[in-house]
Amino acid sequence: MHSRNVSFKLKPESAAEFTNILQGEIIPLLRRQRGFEDEISFIAPERNEAVSISLWDKKEDAEAYHHGKYPDVVKALARVIEGIPVVKDFEVSNSTSHQIAASAIA
Repeated sequence: MHSRNVSFKLKPESAAEFTNILQGEIIPLLRRQRGFEDEISFIAPERNEAVSISLWDKKEDAEAYHHGKYPDVVKALARVIEGIPVVKDFEVSNSTSHQIAASAIA
């Protein structure tokens, strides 16, 4: 399993709108992507920061999304974020919500 962690700098007082965009536009788009498993988002309104973690079956699925629909996601969030989001990729080593094959990590 693969993870994409995306960090955002939010515009002041935009946390609620960020959440609404995720729920109404981004998550439905993600659900249509091959290999998408889950999306978890965190917000620190007092610091104007957000982090979204998406889980994917394979790294190739996450990369296909990044090169295909991810630019649309950044456009949808443009009115509530500042600068360019920081994307970091990881292989998932543990999850209480998902079964992870030991061979996938090796």
